[in-house]
Amino acid sequence: MKGQDWYQADDVAEEYDDIRFADGGRVIDRREKEAVLSALGPVEGTRVLEVACGTGRFTTMLADQGADIVGLDISREMLEQGRRKVRDRGIDDRVEFMRGDASRLPFPDDHFDAVLAMRFFHLMDDPVPFLSELARVSSDQIVFDTFNRRSARVLYTWLLPMGSRLYSEDQVVSMLSAADLTLAGEEHDFVLPYGFYRNLPSAVAKGFRAVDEAIGRTIPGDYVASVSYWDARVPADE
Repeated sequence: MKGQDWYQADDVAEEYDDIRFADGGRVIDRREKEAVLSALGPVEGTRVLEVACGTGRFTTMLADQGADIVGLDISREMLEQGRRKVRDRGIDDRVEFMRGDASRLPFPDDHFDAVLAMRFFHLMDDPVPFLSELARVSSDQIVFDTFNRRSARVLYTWLLPMGSRLYSEDQVVSMLSAADLTLAGEEHDFVLPYGFYRNLPSAVAKGFRAVDEAIGRTIPGDYVASVSYWDARVPADE
């Protein structure tokens, strides 16, 4: 089953967080949230759109930080999981979940201060139109991640039937240029692919993560990192 079809399957939503972010997966969850907060900066009082919000991991986190946030996803079941999360935390007054298509966002130009799209572009056959649409509704910032072609993710993707798209840094820069965006910041991480951590007990995963971080701080380690976090900016109106 290809990535988009798998993601939209009804039986995936209920188990998604438990399968992907339990045990060793907590390492991934913490790092991704850290990367998002680092890129976005303070979000209190800002309007944020999260595209492909899934079960609302980041939506909930940013609402906790004071953002007024809309989470958009194509999966009804994923959105229902997100609604449960914000209700349980008592922050549903700051969050709206919507079902929609990222290629045709139901918002006017410059409607949000920032747009977030995590675990999204690896599913896209032609990402530029989607990035252009995200840029249309953002007045300032777009934060997203990609999986890297120069990493061990190449083998991991080949072995699994998910159909993930991998990018080189040059491709991302070209994509940003095509969408009339400028690159403000980037981080590269995880020499060991995500899937490796998910199969480990939490305590063991922490040990491997410490080694991974040490390797990642070297030039060769940074070069073969499996995931990149990108901070792009919308040009100011003249």
